[in-house]
Amino acid sequence: MGGRALLSRIAGGGPTDELESIVAHLRALLNTRVGESPCAPRLGVADFADVVHAFPGGAQQLAASMRATILEHEPRLKAVSVRHLPSSGELTLRFEIVAQRADRPGRSLRLATTVRPGGRVEVAG
Repeated sequence: MGGRALLSRIAGGGPTDELESIVAHLRALLNTRVGESPCAPRLGVADFADVVHAFPGGAQQLAASMRATILEHEPRLKAVSVRHLPSSGELTLRFEIVAQRADRPGRSLRLATTVRPGGRVEVAG
């Protein structure tokens, strides 16, 4: 899969390079909850509200859900790992996503991911 998605190219908007496109797609994936898409019921991650009461194990559940979603729905990445990082007492969860780009073997991609109160996920490249 090379370049931007067809509808993005037609519309003339959206990310202009592959890395920006991957990060934008991860933002969309990680802000979708399992079951929100009737045509793709496994699309998305576990609902933050469902795992927040199971801490500290809930952070590992969320990391596993994020990893599974990325592996299944982002074909431009492989060898994905998602690791929970300690937070500084804020009401946020931090994760590090490390993956290999399928089009550039041997080159790692590292992304900082923050889950804000309410479950909103931010992804920074």
